[in-house]
Amino acid sequence: MDANTPSVTLQSDGTAQADKVVYRTKLPVRIWHWINALTIFVMLMSGATIFNAHPRLYWGAYGANYDDPWLVIGRRGQEGYLYLAGLEIPTTGFLGWTEHSIRAFPPLVTIPSYYSLAEGRQWHFFFAWVLVVSLIAFVIYSIFSKHLSRDLALKREERGLSHLWVDIKSHARLRFPTGEAARSYNALQKIAYLSVIFVLIPLVVLTGMTMSPTLNAAFPFLLDVFGGRQSARSIHFLCAAGLCAFIFIHLLMVVLAGPINELRSMITGWYRLPAPREETQP
Repeated sequence: MDANTPSVTLQSDGTAQADKVVYRTKLPVRIWHWINALTIFVMLMSGATIFNAHPRLYWGAYGANYDDPWLVIGRRGQEGYLYLAGLEIPTTGFLGWTEHSIRAFPPLVTIPSYYSLAEGRQWHFFFAWVLVVSLIAFVIYSIFSKHLSRDLALKREERGLSHLWVDIKSHARLRFPTGEAARSYNALQKIAYLSVIFVLIPLVVLTGMTMSPTLNAAFPFLLDVFGGRQSARSIHFLCAAGLCAFIFIHLLMVVLAGPINELRSMITGWYRLPAPREETQP
């Protein structure tokens, strides 16, 4: 079947309605999506290796084992635990202690799969450059192609709290956009993508620079902006957690909305618009 050939959906009254196929995702967007996906996964996993060297987080300019951390992933004997701002949560078998690891994060989620701080840093720093270069290229493309203003920027009617609340309720009920409304991003998608592109990723990069003594010499103001290396490390970790949350919700929405159709859109650019729902009479 040709990509332009519509499929037919049988409605409840027995009539047939064609699903329209549209070219929704342009090639530069698809390329950046997959490069960014690979880069983020590698950085999260290599970052877990780096975190394992000292699995504690602090606020302020200094941090050591005898200071008061706000987060700890540790173990006592064969019991793992997560300490978070005064609350301790058992994590045996997942974090802190597993059958195969006594590190904060187990080998399943680290790069490399064994503990090597040096190799973890090499992976992390190399893909940090990939992240920075690809992000700059994507933002430049988005501005000059009008992808940013046309596809990602919130329209006037989407900025109201009432509109956002309707979108939230629709997603909670798994009622995703159909017909022509599915051709473009909805308000929640736009907010999520803009937050990743212009908040989380830049903060990850800048806090990573703040933790580097070499870069501190070139950009000393970063230490003042983020309140010292330990505060920068904590913000770095929180941004990474935010990216993990985004990835989880993003993949969940892909599965619920129709993984084959969504993946085809991100691989070929072509997307089959779901047939509009029939309005139920009150």
